[in-house]
Amino acid sequence: QVQLVEVGGGLVQAGGSLRLSCASGRAALSNYAMGWFRQAPGKERQFVAAVNWSGSSTFYVESVKGRFTISRDNAKNTVYLQMDSLKPEDTAVYYCAAEGPNYSDYAVPKNHYEYDYWGQGTQVTVSP
Repeated sequence: QVQLVEVGGGLVQAGGSLRLSCASGRAALSNYAMGWFRQAPGKERQFVAAVNWSGSSTFYVESVKGRFTISRDNAKNTVYLQMDSLKPEDTAVYYCAAEGPNYSDYAVPKNHYEYDYWGQGTQVTVSP
């Protein structure tokens, strides 16, 4: 069982930055492809970014390209989402998710149904 915990959410003004972290206490996240999703009130859960097990491959939804960066530190068993130039439309609950075990260099899952484990989410609010 993989238990994921996200931290780092909060309230920030438009143009500001936040860094989200996702960690697992026991499971080795290096065995998994990892993703970030978000869900705004009244909207469906949306894919944001994904990274393969080693960090060599990443993929982003178009709306965050150039502003968000997904990365991982397998030695620290942690995945990050650096969010810069935040906009009010980025306001949502952000979830990290794990898929696998998966050791493919090309595994950057983009659909929520591909993921096996989910965190509880962390709120990100961007004020105008």
